Amino acid sequence: MVYDPAVAGPLDRVTAPPYDVISEARLRELQTQPRNIVQVDLAPDPGSCQDRYQAAGELLHRWIDEGVLRPKEPAFHAYEMRAGSDEGFRSVRGVFAAMELEDWGGNILPHEETMPGPIEDRLRLLRAVRTHLSAVYGTVTGPCPPLADLLDRTMGKPPAGEAFDEQGVRHRRWRIEDDQPVSAWLEDRALLIADGHHRYATALAYRDEMRAAAGPGPWDRLLAFIVDTGSERLTVSPFHRVQLSGAPPTVGVPVASVEDALAACSDDDAVVGMIVPTADGDIEVRVVKLGGEPPAVRALHAELIDPALPPNAFRYTPDAEEAAAAVRAGDATAAYLLPTTTPDRVREVVQRGERLPQKSTYFWPKPRTGMVLMPLEEIIPV
Repeated sequence: MVYDPAVAGPLDRVTAPPYDVISEARLRELQTQPRNIVQVDLAPDPGSCQDRYQAAGELLHRWIDEGVLRPKEPAFHAYEMRAGSDEGFRSVRGVFAAMELEDWGGNILPHEETMPGPIEDRLRLLRAVRTHLSAVYGTVTGPCPPLADLLDRTMGKPPAGEAFDEQGVRHRRWRIEDDQPVSAWLEDRALLIADGHHRYATALAYRDEMRAAAGPGPWDRLLAFIVDTGSERLTVSPFHRVQLSGAPPTVGVPVASVEDALAACSDDDAVVGMIVPTADGDIEVRVVKLGGEPPAVRALHAELIDPALPPNAFRYTPDAEEAAAAVRAGDATAAYLLPTTTPDRVREVVQRGERLPQKSTYFWPKPRTGMVLMPLEEIIPV
């Protein structure tokens, strides 16, 4: 299922980043756009006896009836995210597919811990909308030459949909018309979940509920965006930690600025940055070298962050300046700045049977929510 720009308007105005990386300021802006997917994905409280999940489900199905969203025959979709100019750009290409759900383990490799609260929230929404709104982002180790060739041929044609995001990344989607065995090319390859651990866990819970009530069905699959890391070069940026309560750290060597701390951060050497408040209402920026094996986020949680702090003592942002602003404003007692890492390093952690802490990696760029949706029921517009 996709938006019809002739009815909905430009895809720039109706698509959005994944729900869990939208800042509060950006969410307020997106919610002024009446047909933006956040109206469903992060539906506000309707302020009546109706709950927000029910309101989201009704809104989605009203858009289908009005032709804002168009059900399509099942198909693979090629997708490209391109950042920069023609003189100096980087792109990530992959394919949207309906992937068979498997229990954790086997060919499905999670690398981050999940929390029950977000899963319950997403599950209540999924029950109401009966549609996968946002894809799980997964990577396979390649190269897979047939897939790369298919993407080359498909992307030589005009795209079926195009949008620019707030960071200037161009997102383009093509429906794959060729009768190609994409699933067969990928089925024996282990899928590392790069982004969407809570979405995957939610899909598993919904599948189990629906199987118990109705047996096998479309809920046995979920929407996945799959990238071959043997052919595509991915950037794995960090989620910086903003500590909302508890004592700030006392270790580290002062540096002049947030930029200097970021420059000093190293995944190889487990060097991280810290931002702490000063007595005069300003901030001090420090760096510290930790022990242990990379990725650095593991060493940070093992050696520096107080394990007694509850999960809600932290929020996460890919923006270091936003983390610094929270400390400066007195909204946070500390912030921790992390370096970039690599998909191979993340996979090594998984292959040792371990997981990283929640929100450890920020794969960038990310596919836009709303570019492709996957209904879990037959939808016939009225």
